[in-house]
Formats: sequence, C-alpha cells, structure tokens
Amino acid sequence: MPDLPEQIPPPRKPDGSPVSPKDLEAIFPRGLVEHEVTSERFIEIPEPVRTAYLELGRPTPLLRARRLEERLGTPARIYYKYEGVLPTGAHKANTAIVQAYIASREGVERLTTETGAGQWGSALALAGALFDVKVRVYMVRVSYEQKPYRRVLMQLYGAEVVPSPSRFTRVGREILKKDPDNPGSLGIAISEAIEDALSNPATKYSLGSVLNAVLLHQTVIGLEAQRQLEELGEDPPTHLVGCVGGGSNFAGFTYPFIKEKLRGKLDAEVIAVEPRAAPSMTRGVYRYDYGDSAGLTPLLKMHTLGHRYIPPPIHAGGLRYHGVAPSLSILVNHGVVKPVAYKQTEVFEAAKVFAQAEGFVPAPETAHAVKAVIDLALEAKRLGERRVIAFNFSGHGLLDLKGYDDYLAGRLVDVEPENIDLSYIPRLEG
Repeated sequence: MPDLPEQIPPPRKPDGSPVSPKDLEAIFPRGLVEHEVTSERFIEIPEPVRTAYLELGRPTPLLRARRLEERLGTPARIYYKYEGVLPTGAHKANTAIVQAYIASREGVERLTTETGAGQWGSALALAGALFDVKVRVYMVRVSYEQKPYRRVLMQLYGAEVVPSPSRFTRVGREILKKDPDNPGSLGIAISEAIEDALSNPATKYSLGSVLNAVLLHQTVIGLEAQRQLEELGEDPPTHLVGCVGGGSNFAGFTYPFIKEKLRGKLDAEVIAVEPRAAPSMTRGVYRYDYGDSAGLTPLLKMHTLGHRYIPPPIHAGGLRYHGVAPSLSILVNHGVVKPVAYKQTEVFEAAKVFAQAEGFVPAPETAHAVKAVIDLALEAKRLGERRVIAFNFSGHGLLDLKGYDDYLAGRLVDVEPENIDLSYIPRLEG
C-alpha cells in the first residue's frame, strides 16, 4: 500500500461521504478492519496463524516446469508456485485461516460468505472447523450445480452450503421472483451473505478477495517465492503471471515483486489474466461501484462491469466477478500491470498441455494463467529470449473435472459478455 503510484480512493457511501472503520465493523470483525485500513508495509503474522500455516502445508513448493519447457521448445525457464498442496487444493486458506482466527478471538460465533467455484467456501469451512467458528456459505447456483464435490467438501468440514440466489434472504427472494432460473453470480452471493450477517447477532461477514486485508494475507505466497528463487540462485523474474477474479491470488503472488518493481529494483512484465466472459480490467470502467449486486457494500473505486452484471456461466466460477481490487485497478491504470483476457476453450486447451507435461491438473481459474505462460514461452522461442517466467498455480482442478469432461467431449463453448450496461453505476468523483 505505501508503494502504490497513488493512494487508493477511500470507500464511500452512496451520498459520497467516506466510510469510517466503525462503519466497516458493522460487517467485518474489528481485527480484519484494522488490516484493511493499515498503512504499515508489513504486519506480523500471529503465532496461531503461523502454526496453522505450517501444519497445513506452508511453505508451498516452487517448482520448475522443465517438461513443459521441453515440450514447448522454449529457452524460457518457467517456475510455478504450487498452492494446490493445501488441504482444500487452493490458495484461499491463506486468508481464511486469518479471518477465522480473528473471528474466534473476538467471540464471533458464525461467519457468512460467498463462493463461486468453491475454493474459498471450502477454505473458510476448514478454517471455521480449526478455530471453532460456524460457517454458512452462499454458493453461486451454477457452480453449486456444476461442482457438487466442492459442496460435499464444505459440508464435510461442518459448513452449511446454500445455493445462491436463495430464499434465505430478501435479496435472493426478490431475484428468484423475477427470474426463477437465475444462475447466480458472486455479486448476488455477496449480497446474500452480507444481509445474513447484518440480520443476525454474533455473525460477521467474511470475504475471500478484493479487500486490502485479503490481499495482504495472500502475500505470504509471493514472499515465499522471492526467498525460494533466491535460494535456487535463479535470476530475477522477467515475467510474472496470475489469474484474476477479484485479485487475491494474483496480488498474493505478484505484490511482493511489484514492490521491488515500483522501487526500480526489478524489471519484469506483470500480466493479469481474466476470462473474456467477465472482462472487468479489459472492458470495464474505472469508477466507484458496489462490490455486490444489491448495493449493500461500501462503494469502491475499481475497474467494474457494473454490480448488476451477471457473467455467463463459465467453468472458472472463481473469476465470474464484476470488479477487481482497488489496488490492482491503480496498478493497471499506471501500466504497472498488463491485463489480458482469454476464451474458455483456449484456456482448457492450455491446461491440457500443462497437465500432460507436468502432471498437475490446473483449476479452470488457474488455467487462465497457464495459457498466458505458454504464450509468453512460445514468444520467447520466436524471439530467442532467455526469459524467467514465474506464475501462481493458485489451485488444482481435481474437483473441477466436469469442466474438463465438457472440454474433452466437445461440449465446451466460448461465451462473450452480454448486456454490459454501465449507465446505472453511481458517478462519484475522487
């Protein structure tokens, strides 16, 4: 945060007035709000969180994709930070553990949250079990139907899982009244989870991306990767890659490196990959907007497709979000981060190449980063450049095989964004 090219515009209320930390505490635990508003460069990790990290598999390995390099015939050296070793198979546990620990310490009895593909929901369900906090997860309906084993995993950890939009909340009931077959979106699920938290005492809301606090917790990924590259005696990365929904895994991996880039100590191209179906960075506007569909969150200055936008039901459910983290938006605006967007068929094709070379099956979200890495490696081959490409393998796809089945059977189709209407987004300056 202290190294950004400009300060993040503060969250605002609909009338334009600033949101105070006290306002945020109505939704979030106090300790999370402290992380959200801090201007400190480093925050000490609490000992119980460090212990949980170690017990669950941190530090995660940094692997070199030698067989992929050989298959592509590239002079580039490719490294990936493998977050799939964590119990739920993805990076989301890094912040879920912190948030459940804070909630437990403050006497919060229950956390509500949303989830798309289910990585975040399963991570918070696990964290709730570890720190004895109840969890209710509003899971985007299309993902609830596409990924039943994610639901089973969350329930196994003790969480309650509700398909969203649901009849548990006023927001959900109104949406279903207008459209009984609504596939849901992360924005809708967030609205339901927040309404639930605001309506019940001893309940707080937990978010898995976008917030400064969440991105802060995820930087353990990039900090480890920096040390691991140094211990390998490898040259500094020339290219850094991550996929983006709200921005948590991308920021977690790249921000420690970007800090060095902003100080002029690292010359690397940083690439943020999103789906063509939810192109908030490549086709959205930079404006104050709500983080949820019903307008219950504070307004955040970010790249957005509009909080009412419902992305087509692609398999990368974790990337089906209308906006991105405010800090990432600033980095995109200043050209520090380069956004790219891909179709889902080319993403699954890249994942197949990676799986056959390296053995690990990427989650559909992670496959977006894999596609960009393969493109960069082939470009290095054409140019004869000795690049060092590093990316975040944010999660494995072993619970996402329905998408791969559709791809292998030829049922997977490319979908373009529909009905992007930006006219209703509030116009606040600053």
